Amino acid sequence: MGAIRVSNLIGQGYNEFWNCKKFYKVVKGSRGSKKSVTTQIEIIYKMMKYPWMNVIAARRYQNTLRDSVFVGLKSATNRLGVQNLWQFTVSPMEATYIPTGQKILFRGFDDALKMTSIQLEKGSITHLWLEEAYELESRDKLDTVVEGMRGILEDKNAYRQVILTFNPWSENHWLKSEFFDTKDEDVFTLTTTYKLNEWLDEQTIKRYEKLYKTNPRRAKIVCDGEWGVSEGLVFENVEYRPLDKDFLAKQNYELIVGLDFGFTHDPTALVVSWLDSENGILYLIDEHYETGMHTNEIARMIKSKGYSKSLIIADCAEDRLISELNNDYGLRIKKSRKGKSSVNQGIDKLQSLKIICDTSLVNCKEEFYSYSYKFDKVMGKFTNIPEDKNNHLMDALRYSLQSASDKVSVQLFRGII
Repeated sequence: MGAIRVSNLIGQGYNEFWNCKKFYKVVKGSRGSKKSVTTQIEIIYKMMKYPWMNVIAARRYQNTLRDSVFVGLKSATNRLGVQNLWQFTVSPMEATYIPTGQKILFRGFDDALKMTSIQLEKGSITHLWLEEAYELESRDKLDTVVEGMRGILEDKNAYRQVILTFNPWSENHWLKSEFFDTKDEDVFTLTTTYKLNEWLDEQTIKRYEKLYKTNPRRAKIVCDGEWGVSEGLVFENVEYRPLDKDFLAKQNYELIVGLDFGFTHDPTALVVSWLDSENGILYLIDEHYETGMHTNEIARMIKSKGYSKSLIIADCAEDRLISELNNDYGLRIKKSRKGKSSVNQGIDKLQSLKIICDTSLVNCKEEFYSYSYKFDKVMGKFTNIPEDKNNHLMDALRYSLQSASDKVSVQLFRGII
């Protein structure tokens, strides 16, 4: 492994994690807390140290593997300077430690039963790493795979281990009750924060610190790695899964697009959905979330995504910007209707739907998990007035529903407005 010191790659905060041999290692943490990078380096390093070790690197969905754990583990071989000793292939998606033939198999929990019957030419699966474990709906699905981790361990020092890493979005998640609320001698738990990451740049640190002031509820999750409080959330009707966008485009659904303008501090937020009015389902398929965008950049972004011909409902406070985008760039943007109760009416409409959000829409996901009602400290309860904080995509989503046809509006929202 040359002269590279692993401790220099990992830094502070993970010594106990690295040396732990308990069956479950469960790590929740903030963004930028090194939990995924550290796990990747650990897997590569220890596989080269222990010839009996074989790994399944997993996500909830197979189609999210390539751009996350696959790339991450490949990057870890580069960090360690051992990339010439490893072979990574996409089909089948696996990594091989060339000197011994040990394997890292990349699998999704789409069909957990298939993961229970994996056989290797050399040894057996000893380790399972589930990245973004929060995406897994139940303990049962995890147990299905864990129970398949069996076979004779010929080395007396060998051990099996399940590593779970995730951001703790909601305190109601089964990961909390199963691993954090009760003590188990076979479970190691750790909470990490961005403050452990000595390599974070100043701009990122300032962005995190600002979040404590602008959205303390979100900062608790994103910065402190603590469980998100689900009480008072505006939307509890959302689920997350990969969506087949080509399939949705072929259905008799209505494409709706919303746009909220920002600039220096607030992001320009675009959200795109397919509305299934017959079944009351809204499929969120695309987003854009970026600060400092000029008019030409907004137009370029919309066109590059293929929405230049789509009707877009945008923030009504920006008449000049809407006119420029329409007249100078040939877009079809219409300003949103705004009234005294338009925010609550839009929220009521969205709450009447089943919302399915593609797992790739990380900014939508963060806003859904942090967009909450105001809390009345005197009365000691939540009001029915939403906080006007970090809700740029939520606003765009409200606007987008205004483009739904009159027929759709009547079907879905009868009795609401």
